This record gives sequence, structure tokens and C-alpha cells, in this order.
Amino acid sequence: MKPKSWRAVGLASLVAVLGLGAWLWTPDKPRSELQSRYLASPADLVAVGDWRLHVRDSGPREAPVVLMLHGFGASLHTWDAWAQGLGATHRVIRLDLPGHGLSDPDPAGDYTDARSLQLLLALMDQLGVARASLVGHSIGGRIAWTLAARHPQRIERLVLVAPDGFASPGFEYGKAVEVPAVLGLMRHALPKAVLRMNLEPAYADPGFLTDELTTRYHDLMLAPGSRDAMFKRLQQTVLTDPLPALATITAPTLLIWGEADAMIPVANAQDYLGAVKGSRLVTFPRVGHLPQEEAAQASLRAVADFLR
Repeated sequence: MKPKSWRAVGLASLVAVLGLGAWLWTPDKPRSELQSRYLASPADLVAVGDWRLHVRDSGPREAPVVLMLHGFGASLHTWDAWAQGLGATHRVIRLDLPGHGLSDPDPAGDYTDARSLQLLLALMDQLGVARASLVGHSIGGRIAWTLAARHPQRIERLVLVAPDGFASPGFEYGKAVEVPAVLGLMRHALPKAVLRMNLEPAYADPGFLTDELTTRYHDLMLAPGSRDAMFKRLQQTVLTDPLPALATITAPTLLIWGEADAMIPVANAQDYLGAVKGSRLVTFPRVGHLPQEEAAQASLRAVADFLR
């Protein structure tokens, strides 16, 4: 090939690389834009100690309280159907954990479970909630059962939706998680198509993951500082053997699981049933990791019956 041809190939390659970089690069979205789209009321942005949180507090103030904790990469919107269904009989409080949804990143950069417990107790105290039934999904489930074990006087009932906590490949007890370097790139490059590919395994029915739902997840991950916060939360995760803590839980406990969960398999439920005295399990066929979304009404009925 002649030198001129080599230069042409090199230029074409450079253009291709620059084009790929431009497609992959995903800047943050202005917080004002995200709030205009996903914030129900300015009053839902609440200062709790050093934190600035997105909190929705609905339902009768004198009713029993339900506090809901979402999983990794999610937001309080994952509970929309449950919050609406329980709102007539319960005061429903749900929040975006720091660095998720519309909540600001943690001001101390601390995303450990101990810090999460500190935040939840501070929020309950500020809202005048002495006791609440606690609902947690995935990582939120791990935070929920840890709070129930350490502060049983604050927990009325416990609902764990595909909870995290037991060791799995890459998540060993007593060791910080080794986060693949490629995940760090998500802080700069997170096209919606790439996120969609990562969200799809969470649902048993691929058709459930609509463009609208994908857009919501994608938008909220692009909140300023959110991707860095999620990366730090993974880095700061250190699991401990959950059995001693689970054995101390006294709150009546319901486990909710999708039988087609590809993220945390339903087989893990047996570990919880064996550890938490009196706990019971409700599963849903052809449902993945997010039964509160993918089987919203069926799972809501099970939770409503349990809370009654």
C-alpha cells in the first residue's frame, strides 16, 4: 500500500476511534433537569443531618409506617406500585439512598452499611417514627435485615425482596470487593444501550424493560456524582457471615423472590428461612430480580396481607 493510502487508513481509524469515544462518553445531566422530570414535590428534598435526600412520605400520618429501601442502581421509583397500593392503610416512606436517584452523594464519601444504618435511624428520628415495618430489596434488603438485627426495637415487621448478604463469587466474607477496572469506566461512559444490556438480566420477561423504564434508570444514574457514588459503594462493601445476625432477628419476616431471578437465585431463600426464626417465603414464577416491578400487583397482595 502506498504511503498516501496508509495515511488515509490511519485517518479513517482515528475518525472511527473518535466517533466511538463520542458515542460512549456520557456526561452527567443537570440536577435541575432530573428534578423537573422525576421530583414529585420540592418538599421531597429533605436535609437529614449532613445528607440531602430525596424522600417521599405519603399516606395517613397516624397509620402504621412502612419504610422502603431500594437496591443497587435503583431509586425510590421501584416501589411506585407498592407505595400506591399500601397508601390507604399505611404511612409509606421511601427514599433514594445517597448517590442514587435524586439524593446527593454522601458528603463524607462513606457508603458502608454502618453509614446507611446511621442515616436510616436519623431519618426515622427526624420524621418522628419510633417503629416501622421495613422493606428492602437486594442491597437494600441487606441493609434492612442488618438494621432489624441491630435495632430490633425500631422494627415492627420485615419484608426482604431477593436480599443480598450471603457470599457469592467475587463477594467473600471479610474482604473488600475487587471491582473490575472496566466498571470504573461507567463514570465516564454509560450509553443507554449499554445500560439496557446490563438491566435485561434483572427481568425474566425482556419485554418488561420498556424504553421508558430504561430511560428512567439511565437518567437517574447520570445525576451528578451518582456513578462515582455507586462505584465507591461497591468498593466499600465488605460482607460478613450473616448467620449470627439473622439468628437474632425477632421481627416477623416475609421473603419475596422471583423464581427466575438471575442476580440472586431463589435457592438463597433457604438460607434465610433456616436462619430467621418463623420467616416465610412467597415466590413468583417467571419473575426475575425485581418482583416489585415485574409482578407488582401479585407481590403487593402478598406484602399487604403480611403487613395486615
